[in-house]
Amino acid sequence: MRSQDATISLLGTSALLFEPPGDMDLSAQQRVWALAREAQSWPEVREAVPGMNNLMLSFERAPRRLDELKARLRAAWQAVQPMPLKGRVIELPVVYGGPGGPHMADVVAYTGLRVDEIVELHSAPLYPVFAIGSHPGYCYLGGMDPRIATPRRKVPVISIPGGAVSIGGAQTGVSASDGPSGWNTIGSTTMRFFDPAQDPPALVQPGDSIRFRVEKVIR
Repeated sequence: MRSQDATISLLGTSALLFEPPGDMDLSAQQRVWALAREAQSWPEVREAVPGMNNLMLSFERAPRRLDELKARLRAAWQAVQPMPLKGRVIELPVVYGGPGGPHMADVVAYTGLRVDEIVELHSAPLYPVFAIGSHPGYCYLGGMDPRIATPRRKVPVISIPGGAVSIGGAQTGVSASDGPSGWNTIGSTTMRFFDPAQDPPALVQPGDSIRFRVEKVIR
């Protein structure tokens, strides 16, 4: 459960982060999308970037009347209604376990579930894309079954490949490129999530949905 009061934090001198109260769910995220659209029209805002149940505002220069801006943000949050975004449904073929899912055993040990049960629970939902961030093309997903929630790793992995399908706490995601990770990788997909030559360069956008299709299970 999050605080019942919105938190507003400065990010250097040219940005701030708005974190609304309440739990992280799709309805709250849809309000974040609505708030981002409204704030983008404010004259002092250069860019409004929705995150995972938060909103970052950047400015050309530090606002002169910061308290007024914070009050306007809080008032706007109270007024906005959830804004559904009708995007695409993208199906990702996933090979679960094996070399591409080196931490499946850790998820099994933590949850007490069998591999087949984890695969079934992970591949069942239609996951809404809440936000894009972390690294280019990476998407934050909502809707994972809490029965397979597994804490992030105490010691991060130095590098996992792009396409790694992982669980971190109550969330699941797919790495868009090679890099370090503290999540538990349970499978892999060959889908390419970021291509700077494309327009837009990211495969998915907020409002899209992802479905994991079981291509193979390696025990």
